[in-house]
Amino acid sequence: MKTDEQLKDIARFIAEYATCLLGSGVHTSRVIRNSCRIGESLGVAIKMSTFQKTIVLTTRDQQSGDVHTEVIDIPSLPVNFAYNADLSALSWEARDEHLPLATLRDKFHRVTSRPPLPPRLVLLLVGLANASFCRLFGGSWSAVGIVFLATLAGVLTRQHMQRRGVNHFIIFTLAALVSSTLAASALAFDATAEIALATSVLFLIPGVPLVNGVIDIVEGHAVIGFSRLTHAFLVIICITVGLSCPLLLFKTSLP
Repeated sequence: MKTDEQLKDIARFIAEYATCLLGSGVHTSRVIRNSCRIGESLGVAIKMSTFQKTIVLTTRDQQSGDVHTEVIDIPSLPVNFAYNADLSALSWEARDEHLPLATLRDKFHRVTSRPPLPPRLVLLLVGLANASFCRLFGGSWSAVGIVFLATLAGVLTRQHMQRRGVNHFIIFTLAALVSSTLAASALAFDATAEIALATSVLFLIPGVPLVNGVIDIVEGHAVIGFSRLTHAFLVIICITVGLSCPLLLFKTSLP
């Protein structure tokens, strides 16, 4: 049987664990399964309600029946599949080896305290990925080079505004505007301008929220599923607004 303080500590840790997973791009049912797995290893039952910005988590001692509820905000984190894989593995390790709470917390903080990829490396990889999409969709080599440079400018714009704390939707609108406007320079080089314009903003598409939103709705988590889809659609609208400016300016020049 656990004391009230022990039950609170367990609830706080699992709530922090669950919000980290949700914030970094995991669909809801997986978060609940992982959290319940950790709770089971610590001798508590978990009930969780997920919303757009918060989690309501209740832990119940399986022996005494005492309960404790935590309400915690979901942080805005970059999508990180390495976190997701390692934290999911931690839940299995907790169940198989019955790790104590102190060990679980230490392992959790070691995973989450890893430094992110260097911004310059992210810049290079995103530029190469977007340029590859341009070539994959039939763009000429000159268009590929233009898309690569346009993507670098868009990512730099996004990183700079994120550091300054600019509104999320303004960031996507301006990054799309910068990338697509530079991609329109393909018109001057007799390149496949329509493909260059279309692929110049692909790095901004919110693929993970779209996929997670559909999965959440299918699996019965409609509230957070619709909130994720709504957020993703608003981002897509912002990208469309940014992309529409060069399209309107150069529409007579496009094939």
